[in-house]
Amino acid sequence: MVAISAVLVLCLTGFAWRSVDNLIANIDRIGGLGLGGERDGAVDILLVGVDSRTDAHGNPLTNAERAMLHAGDEVGTNTDTIVLIRVPNDGRSATAISIPRDAYVDVGGGQGKAKINSAYGATKETERAELLADGKSEAEAERASTKSGRQALIKSVANLTGITVDHYAEVSLLGFVLLTNSVGGVEVCLNQAVDEPMSGADFPAGPQRLDGAEALSFVRQRHDLERGDIDRIVRQQVFMAQLVGQLLNARILANPGKLSEISEAVGRTVVLDDDWDVLAFLQQLKDLSGGKVAFETIPVSDLNSMTSAGESVVKVDPKTVQRFVAGLIGEEEDKPADAPKLDPSTVTVSVLNAGGATGLAGKVSTALTGKGFKEGTVGNYAGGSVSSSRVLAADADDPKAAAVAEALGGLTVVADSSLSADTVSVVLASDYSGPGSAAASMFDLDATSSATAAPIPPAPPIDAGQNGPKCVN
Repeated sequence: MVAISAVLVLCLTGFAWRSVDNLIANIDRIGGLGLGGERDGAVDILLVGVDSRTDAHGNPLTNAERAMLHAGDEVGTNTDTIVLIRVPNDGRSATAISIPRDAYVDVGGGQGKAKINSAYGATKETERAELLADGKSEAEAERASTKSGRQALIKSVANLTGITVDHYAEVSLLGFVLLTNSVGGVEVCLNQAVDEPMSGADFPAGPQRLDGAEALSFVRQRHDLERGDIDRIVRQQVFMAQLVGQLLNARILANPGKLSEISEAVGRTVVLDDDWDVLAFLQQLKDLSGGKVAFETIPVSDLNSMTSAGESVVKVDPKTVQRFVAGLIGEEEDKPADAPKLDPSTVTVSVLNAGGATGLAGKVSTALTGKGFKEGTVGNYAGGSVSSSRVLAADADDPKAAAVAEALGGLTVVADSSLSADTVSVVLASDYSGPGSAAASMFDLDATSSATAAPIPPAPPIDAGQNGPKCVN
């Protein structure tokens, strides 16, 4: 789900609210999370959407609210939306970087390797049980274990992205619904009609306006989508972009009644860290416009990976993710400025087709030779099912592999110990839209794209300044 939209809107529109000081005073605050301190030239905010059966102040939801949210009776805190927002100190732009909930990472809090969305909930429930066994009261155990869960998630995100989290914001599922309703619903667009009972998504094709409960189904659907959680993230991003665009609309910001509804939704469902001077931060955003809010997703190595225990996870490579995030925020890579540029004529590249597009490997190989690379083996991939395109090399940091990945629009480089040190291979899956593909022609994607571009196309960039909702599947 994408309840995190509420916090995003708070950050992007709060400076226009005359009663912003009263709004902030109503938000629940938490401390002791081990956050950064804005020492790297930007404010890095971890935005977390939680599927909770209570509001931000710990009060149980009413029966009517639980029914509206289709919330069950199970106990636990699921963090199904995890977004890292990077705002440079000049406040003129923002990048929202989504992290798939099933990303398999080193989890802070002593869990070892696990899905990142388990960092908060599993850590919390483990410590809560221990505290209750030690004789602590329910209230004490809940408070202390929730803090530990949040700390574990913050560490997990920092370890994966290489970014020190400066501030923490959390929104409940209820907040997403209330905020959507407060703006009179949000416009979305579907390329195809959907009817998926597990999420409740039942919508016709084309543009339409959804209320809060309907929008919740729209952004929660991941079954019957080709790329599962990745396509769900795309839904979340286009929804957030449209929601932010609508909230930046002057008619809403000038409407006291609407602002009162938004304020009530935020005050009841948002949690922020207590070291965050929100008023000062909002002043930094006075030059921010909707079109300067970009949405990205971290690169993944395999959407359908399996652990040794048979658990389905999303495989990610931390080094690749960290290079990607550094590139998005304009950080310099750790290499000399005068480092010699690699000569593509010294690199032989094999191109193997693991998707269903006939002749794709030949077209991509031709595109590479046109850029100076030497042609290697061209044919079909025999290594089994592959869900996402990648470049294979013996070392994930191989500069030859990085050059090939850059030439193809920013593919992920994956280490393959079976390859020799001088071997570079490209494996093409159904998601490929770089040079040589039909999607490259459609969206004018050329080989000069940065090596840090998101390897999860095809789609034009998503931002909050687009003209109307972008249609998705």
